[in-house]
Amino acid sequence: MAMKPSLQLRVGTQLTMTPQLQQAIALLQLSTLDLRQEIQQALESNPMLELDEAYGEQAVEAPKEDDWSEGIPEQLSVDSEWSDTYQDMAPSGGGEAPDFERNADTPSLRDHLAWQLAMTDLEPPRERAIAESLIDAVDSNGYLASPLEEITEGLRGQGLTGLKTAEVEALLMRLQQFEPTGVFARDLRECLLLQLGALPDDTPLLPQAKRLVRQFLEALAGDDRKLLRRRLRLEEEQLDTVIQLVRALDPRPGQAYAETGSDYVIPDLIARHTRDGWRIELNPEALPRMRIQPDYAALIRRADKSDDNTFMKQHLQEARWLLKSLSSRNDTLLRVGQEIMTRQLDFLEQGEEAMKPLVLADIAQTVEMHESTISRVTTQKFIHTPRGVFELKYFFSSQVGGGGGEGDAHSSTAIRARLKKLIGEEPPRKPLSDSKLVALLADDGIQVARRTVAKYREAMGIPPSSERKRLS
Repeated sequence: MAMKPSLQLRVGTQLTMTPQLQQAIALLQLSTLDLRQEIQQALESNPMLELDEAYGEQAVEAPKEDDWSEGIPEQLSVDSEWSDTYQDMAPSGGGEAPDFERNADTPSLRDHLAWQLAMTDLEPPRERAIAESLIDAVDSNGYLASPLEEITEGLRGQGLTGLKTAEVEALLMRLQQFEPTGVFARDLRECLLLQLGALPDDTPLLPQAKRLVRQFLEALAGDDRKLLRRRLRLEEEQLDTVIQLVRALDPRPGQAYAETGSDYVIPDLIARHTRDGWRIELNPEALPRMRIQPDYAALIRRADKSDDNTFMKQHLQEARWLLKSLSSRNDTLLRVGQEIMTRQLDFLEQGEEAMKPLVLADIAQTVEMHESTISRVTTQKFIHTPRGVFELKYFFSSQVGGGGGEGDAHSSTAIRARLKKLIGEEPPRKPLSDSKLVALLADDGIQVARRTVAKYREAMGIPPSSERKRLS
């Protein structure tokens, strides 16, 4: 059937992002340290900007209105989708994507695994989709956090029809050869066996070490040397060698790639307790103060079209856009920070155990912004509180429970804090099992499943009760 050419007229609206509005949104995403570098570059390249040594509450001087501020709106819209801002930056054809520089010197575990996957010969797209799902399921310690059956079911929902768990497991075994050794393990036993399997075959007492991990790990945790000597048929000195070999292994291989970033952070906001209650304000020391250089600005002649005068006009306009963008960034950051801490006042008063469930949509609806904007504002932005310095993202956590009403809901952060406290206060000789922890949480009105307790405990790097007895 032949297709006839035709013309169609479509009517729609689209937000056109000017370079200035792109700059405003880009500044919103930067951490304070990165923004300081941007400001320093602006000071060096734009003669119309200078440092203002005067003291005050605002980090930037709001630009004054005059003929040279034409085209600068009262309020800069920093609330938009990523595609609105960077729609012209999408790679075309065989082009490369923009190279966004990472802040951290060390790649994250996920980045490291993804890089190795890119170097792996996986021809069918089906295999690559499975591998990417397995990487997504790896937690910060390097373990596979989800059961294979659950991963398989999720992949089937994505269109991989006829997928069997055995196929996923076969690819998992290939990924378990990735670095760091022991990654993609489903439990501690498998993690240690993967590391022992990577040792040279002539390693002394290697078969006995593998058997110990495979069959007698609980005896090792309980320091039952008599049982180990008898079952492994080893002398005392040989047993010491085997135990030393096993204890030299890394039970959390993923921690080497933890995204710690820089230990030095500058808080953007400060939470202070005053007579009138809690006050959230911008940190005046976070950014250097800037202003328009008055002497250079006075030299600009309004009707002069000369090259020198045009050059100065252009730099003056760029300087005013930058100051307006910084002022808009500060206003947005302060609004979002104040709303977050209004929701989490109990945290300021009582600590982690009083943390309320909070998601991006809660703040976005209140301040009338996109969730993507809230995500930008809270990433790498920190607040100083009497309880320490926290990234704003820290105050978001999912809701657990809540079946009986809003008052029954608890944040995952609060539950983790309560678990950590219960385990810290447990009897050294009789540590609390996961089932007992479930019962104690229920006594506090927190209804969670044993599997949830185990997941939170493992995420905090706390071993099960059988191993904590030995560690006490």
